[in-house]
Amino acid sequence: MVKKTLRRTYRVSKYVIYKETLVDYKEHFWSFLGAFFGIGVIAFLQSKYLLEQENIFLIGSFGASSVLIYGAIQSPLAQPRNLVGGHVLSALVGVTIYQIFPDIIWLSAPLAVALSIVLMQYTKTLHPPGGATALIAVSSPGKIADLGYWYVLSPVLSGCIILLLVALLFNNMTKNRSYPNSAKRRRISDKKHRHPLKN
Repeated sequence: MVKKTLRRTYRVSKYVIYKETLVDYKEHFWSFLGAFFGIGVIAFLQSKYLLEQENIFLIGSFGASSVLIYGAIQSPLAQPRNLVGGHVLSALVGVTIYQIFPDIIWLSAPLAVALSIVLMQYTKTLHPPGGATALIAVSSPGKIADLGYWYVLSPVLSGCIILLLVALLFNNMTKNRSYPNSAKRRRISDKKHRHPLKN
């Protein structure tokens, strides 16, 4: 019995170590292309069509979103509902908090992030970069603060749509990648991960 358990533990460990250290060059290639073009389109629009003093189309939280939607496409946190919903709801929270407490950063910053997390949890749109989107709304002086609720539409919503369209294109170019990840596929994938040595 002990021998059998040890053998199984060894096989599982070997499998996990193999999977964790496996370098999938094709996967990395498509992740790179998706992120490059997703951020590239937003950066291009910012540099070509916005005045220098209005260069706010490219916000930092889009970089974090790119990690998820191009590099971890099977994650529940990377799905379209989470990407768009998480950012938009967090932007709404951030702007609202800034309207109420415009000059009290020690209160507005933590309140914006904490409330955005709870709202994302409640609406099942949890997307970690959303916390950064809320924080940007309360901590960025100048043009972003002046935008008010327009911040929710642009750069946030418009940027999310660009990232999503690029993700839909590049994440579905091969048969090994599929995005968005349906609930059924997630259940099958979870089952395989829980029982890697069965079948």
